[in-house]
Amino acid sequence: MKSLITDIWHSFRSLPNWVQFWVGCILVPANLFAIIFWQHPDSGLLIAALAVGGMLPNIGIMIAERGFAKSMAIPHLFFWLPLLFIIAPKMGTHSVFGVYLIILFVIDAISIVFDINDTREWFKSRR
Repeated sequence: MKSLITDIWHSFRSLPNWVQFWVGCILVPANLFAIIFWQHPDSGLLIAALAVGGMLPNIGIMIAERGFAKSMAIPHLFFWLPLLFIIAPKMGTHSVFGVYLIILFVIDAISIVFDINDTREWFKSRR
């Protein structure tokens, strides 16, 4: 019997190469990077909590599904849509934090586009 970690790894590796690159090299690192700014006085803790919060529930989903699933898009919508509204007015600052927020905004906004479709497909498959 394969282990859970092996099943999750094989599920990840079965995704298209561009999705693997997007998730592993762009999406996850960009959101985890928010932890570096958690003490920033301009909502750093809230931004970090929402950025990481959009990913944490997916651990449980991956365990339950023994791999990647369309339902993993739902926590992104729940946490990252509010995050985009919080980040938007803070992006104009010319600081490392401000530049990071622009990058995070763009990455999470792109993800949201895919997540809306994945969530729709997941709910459609549940009927």
